[in-house]
Amino acid sequence: MDRFLYISMSGAKETMNSLAIHGNNLANANKTAFKASFEQARSMQVYGEGLPTRVFALAEEPGQNFDSGTLHTTGRDLDIAIRDQGWLVVESQQGGQAMTRAGGLNINQQGYLVDGQGNQVLSQKGSPIFIPLPVEKFNIRQDGMVEVRPAGAPAEAMEDVAQLKLANPDIKDLTRGSDGLFRRIDGVDPKMSLDVALESGALEASNVNLSSELTSLINLQRQFEMQIKMMKKAEEIDKSSESLLRVV
Repeated sequence: MDRFLYISMSGAKETMNSLAIHGNNLANANKTAFKASFEQARSMQVYGEGLPTRVFALAEEPGQNFDSGTLHTTGRDLDIAIRDQGWLVVESQQGGQAMTRAGGLNINQQGYLVDGQGNQVLSQKGSPIFIPLPVEKFNIRQDGMVEVRPAGAPAEAMEDVAQLKLANPDIKDLTRGSDGLFRRIDGVDPKMSLDVALESGALEASNVNLSSELTSLINLQRQFEMQIKMMKKAEEIDKSSESLLRVV
């Protein structure tokens, strides 16, 4: 009886963890350049006193789907999207360099170029990029060079400000932090790559497959209901067994 109850109980617990992963994907379906998380289950033995005769299901998040999302044209000068593979390097507010593909950039009150979360965008030298205000025209070229036209300058007087730090590490070496930014697993700062190309005036959509996520949520919800029914059935069988042992 304890095995019956344990299997249904551990299954329900891990199903809830799976629901959380897919629910998080759905919650971020409209977030710029969001990368969906994978979900998988595997069997794990329970170790304790005696032999490991119990096995439970473990739901885990082994990684993310790094496929590129669809590019949407916005026409905004501060919006950029990364074509194919590559990352934009920023200075995380938690400390250290991190990577993102969310290219909805802004200029903060101090004149520094920041991403949508307020993290400072870094130049190829690893320093924050300062924009000399006021400017009449702002542009980011395909190679990541930031150029501006100061207020009152001729139309053709575009000045180079800094080169964005763009990286293209192996995706197997990356992990996502609690702030949603990606970092190298070994903690080393990403290296500048000249192979990354940008699309100015565009943003990358998330790569979340809505139909797939909704189908997974429905299937997991049915599994959870079945496991709860198994727990109730175990309780009924336990009560029936107890009644047989009663002395009339």
